[in-house]
Amino acid sequence: MAFTSQSLIFRAPASLPCARLGPSAGRVTLRDHRAAFPSIAAAASTSMASAESEDKKETKLWGGRFEEGVTDAVERFTESISYDWQLYKYDIMGSKAHASMLAGQGLITAGDRDIILEGLDQIERLIQEGKFEWRKDREDVHMNIEAALIERVGEPAKKLHTARSRNDQIVTDLRLWCRDAIDKILIRIKQFQVSLVMLASKYVDLIVPGYTHLQRAQPVLLPHLLLSYVEQLERDAGRLADCRERVNFCPLGACALAGTGLPIDRFKTAKDLKFTAPLKNSIDAVSDRDFVLEFLAANSIAAVHLSRIGEEWVLWASEEFGFLTPSDKVSTGSSIMPQKKNPDPMELVRGKSARVVGDLMTVLTLCKGLPQAYNRDLQEDKEPLFDSVKAILGMLEACTEFAQNISFNSKRIQSSLPAGYLDATTLADYLVKKGVPFRTSHEIAGRSVALCVSKKCQLADLGLDELKAVHPVFERDVYEYLGVENAVNKFISYGSTGSQQVKKQLEDWRAQLGISS
Repeated sequence: MAFTSQSLIFRAPASLPCARLGPSAGRVTLRDHRAAFPSIAAAASTSMASAESEDKKETKLWGGRFEEGVTDAVERFTESISYDWQLYKYDIMGSKAHASMLAGQGLITAGDRDIILEGLDQIERLIQEGKFEWRKDREDVHMNIEAALIERVGEPAKKLHTARSRNDQIVTDLRLWCRDAIDKILIRIKQFQVSLVMLASKYVDLIVPGYTHLQRAQPVLLPHLLLSYVEQLERDAGRLADCRERVNFCPLGACALAGTGLPIDRFKTAKDLKFTAPLKNSIDAVSDRDFVLEFLAANSIAAVHLSRIGEEWVLWASEEFGFLTPSDKVSTGSSIMPQKKNPDPMELVRGKSARVVGDLMTVLTLCKGLPQAYNRDLQEDKEPLFDSVKAILGMLEACTEFAQNISFNSKRIQSSLPAGYLDATTLADYLVKKGVPFRTSHEIAGRSVALCVSKKCQLADLGLDELKAVHPVFERDVYEYLGVENAVNKFISYGSTGSQQVKKQLEDWRAQLGISS
């Protein structure tokens, strides 16, 4: 994208203390500051010089009632073209629909419409080829495109803004952008889900320790754990799909806030832009950023899910666990420790979740004190939104790559299973089946574990006499419930970690995601 010399660029002065090395490099004195930066008097002089050149500046498209142009400092502070140029595709799309509607309503001629549409096509091609000149003095994506259109086709372009304000224009662009962004995220979510299901299918019978409070709890099948991530992602996809439905309403034609006295057809523009319908209230249409907040909230929940997966896999890849080995393709090393192999992508997934949640907090705080209708504060909704989407797309891509390039260390996992008395709850279930009340069963199983702790053995190692000494209800069939394999096989409830239940879950997900057998 070609930006002119008027773009925002910061270059540190060569005289800055941080640019010099020497014995006093760590000390910054008042003299250093005076040398590095112009004095207030010099700055004032620059400001006056800038004022003298005001006549050379292009008149703003909104500048009819103004006798003076804004200062360079105000221009730099208020511009948004440095980031909202990303909306150009949607701005042009909206302008084409608006021009066609104006012609259909007799507000402009068919000839003017055709000239406008051709000019917009030319501008879009220039942008796509990186040849369009984005100008900071034209403030934003709308004014850059409209001013360029006027330069290119003349008077017909001046009719394009009939019955339209930048207030309804920007929120139309933003809704169109969000709609496409959601679709991209939904594709990435499905790709990650497919990777997880494929990974689960490779380890159908692998039992791993299940944890609560990060303490060993019960044995579970690895596919059961991996499919729990798939379930979370499905809810993320559902939230985004729900959000998309509410995004898909058209504000175009609401104008500044009150609508217009001109005979426009908002239903036509909504239909042409593939919106469900126009928004019913023109004040709400330009005020509303609920759809941005909802999108950011859905992204934040998804980011937290991805962060939790990242945390678990980082732990499992450590020497302390050793359950998981990432391939070299998804690992990085250390600049000083030659032996290191770090699961950095998942650490960064965990880290980037913070900025996604932060983006939501930014826009929530931005909106909380605004009076109704459009306020310039809302210019600040775009950078957090763009950042959130970029981050979540990257996180999902990294997670998918990681899932496709890891292996689970079956021997290490199996050797770790005896620790933690993972079959204790299954022992309690055995006692319940013998008619013992659960609270009493819980106590008996706890006393059996305490006996194992004192003897430094597993529950399955206890003799029947020892178990009967704990409680006479125990019989020989108790050993069918002890040991992690037996324990897993005893799970039968819907959605549980039992082999048949997990097999059914895998089959359902393969069918739902279109994964062939």
